[in-house]
Parts: sequence; structure tokens; C-alpha cells
Amino acid sequence: MSEKLAPEKRHSFFHGSQKVFEWDQTLDEVNVYITLPPNVPSKLFYCKIQSKHVEVGIKGNPPYLDHDLSCPVKTDSSFWTLEDDTLHITLQKREKGQTWSSPIGGQGQLDPYAADLEQKRLMLQRFQEEVDKLLNPGFDFSQAQFSGGCPDPRTFMGGIKSD
Repeated sequence: MSEKLAPEKRHSFFHGSQKVFEWDQTLDEVNVYITLPPNVPSKLFYCKIQSKHVEVGIKGNPPYLDHDLSCPVKTDSSFWTLEDDTLHITLQKREKGQTWSSPIGGQGQLDPYAADLEQKRLMLQRFQEEVDKLLNPGFDFSQAQFSGGCPDPRTFMGGIKSD
């Protein structure tokens, strides 16, 4: 059921008219997708993931991305892969349930309406997770809506226990 609460679409970050990357998030992770330039051998691409920083580029050239992250990540469970013409970076959130307004600190922040929708979607994921664990995995909350304010997914029902 939780796949029904997965991100419906990716957010895009543009610099001028050029798309720099797309991204989405779940309770546990933030995914960044960068379209690769054509005719560059895959072995030349690199990605360095640090707790609060990410660097992406082509060896022998200045980095394409070299920025601090919005929030810290777990480096031991964050990774990157090449998928067809896309570099996919999976950043494991250090604080599960935290709603990120952008992967990159101070860059491409979601507008308040989009940020509210993200928090509500993450809250529904959190609620689905608790119901699946405690009650009945057959319940489907993918069409549920909040009336009024949305609680913080990190503190809902006593908070998220660390792994």
C-alpha cells in the first residue's frame, strides 16, 4: 500500500532555463536525478556524498554540482547509480520523516504550498507505516486527506524510533 503514497512526480530545479536536476523524497530518503550529457563514458562520472555535502561531475572537469545539502544524511547507506542517461543519487535521511524543501541548501526551495503537500504526503506514508505495523496491512490511506494542520511525521504517534 505504501507504494500508492510514493511521490507522484519529481520536483525540478532550474538554473536560468537549464534543468539542473529533478528530485523526490520518501520518509527515509531523498532521490536526486541528473540527466547525463551524451557521449561521455560512464566511468568518467563521479559522485562524492558526505554527511552535509554532495559533489557530482566528470573527472578532469570542474564539478557540475558542489553544494551543501539541506539536511544531513547517513553516508553509509547513501549511494549513487547510473541508470541509462541518468545519474541517480539516493540520500538516506539522517532524520527519518523530516520534510526537505530542497536537496541543496538555499537552492530551489519548494514554495509553501508545495512544501505543505510534501509534508502531508510524508505524514500519510508515516500513518500507513504505523497502521501496517500495528493493525492491518490491508488498510489503504492513499486517498486520505487532512482537515486543518498536518502533524510532523517525525513526532506523530510518539515519534519515529531510530534504526
